[in-house]
Amino acid sequence: MAPDKASVLLIQFARSPQIGQVKTRMMPHLSAAQACDLHCQLTLWVCDQLLDCGLGVVELSVAGDADHALFRECKAMGVARLTLQHGANLGERMSRAMAHGLAHYECVILLGSDCPSIDGSYLKQAVEGLQVASVVVGPATDGGYVLIGARQIKDEIFQDIAWGSDQVYTQTRLALTRSGLTWVELPYLADIDRPEDLPVWETLQRARRNDSGRPA
Repeated sequence: MAPDKASVLLIQFARSPQIGQVKTRMMPHLSAAQACDLHCQLTLWVCDQLLDCGLGVVELSVAGDADHALFRECKAMGVARLTLQHGANLGERMSRAMAHGLAHYECVILLGSDCPSIDGSYLKQAVEGLQVASVVVGPATDGGYVLIGARQIKDEIFQDIAWGSDQVYTQTRLALTRSGLTWVELPYLADIDRPEDLPVWETLQRARRNDSGRPA
């Protein structure tokens, strides 16, 4: 039986938008200001997808200024709460956020703000995967992963990972195997991190405009 809405927590990780400090791999193809604007657009897009899917409570976990206007907008859209990330590195921050969530919810699904291709169907696959396994992972085409979900977690799957490299998913798979946790792999998706990723983002935006009846 699928978990009810109250038993699923969806956590979106996001950094506060500081010009020159976000989406840096887009530069110099985009200016620092344009890269920051892209970061904001993606954050809002992912937030909207999470709220629209109706699968669980949505929490925005922030690195940086939680009072930034971008995050206030997310809260106005319907995010249940804003929290601050805690930890010395990404793995520690993710581990702590998921462990805290699992103290209150049956399942926790955590994702960043870089993959606008994550939609309700993909999130439903993640929730369904957690009915048969302890962990689900959505791998990224660049060697990382776009989503991780769990109903049971161990710190070791976030330790000794070369975050930001193309080895993240490979190392995570090895860590999961060593941990003894059962896990399910979701379809590969693309993060929007580099100039060559922008056509994916443009196609998604065009499709949404067409669906809404606006001129493309």
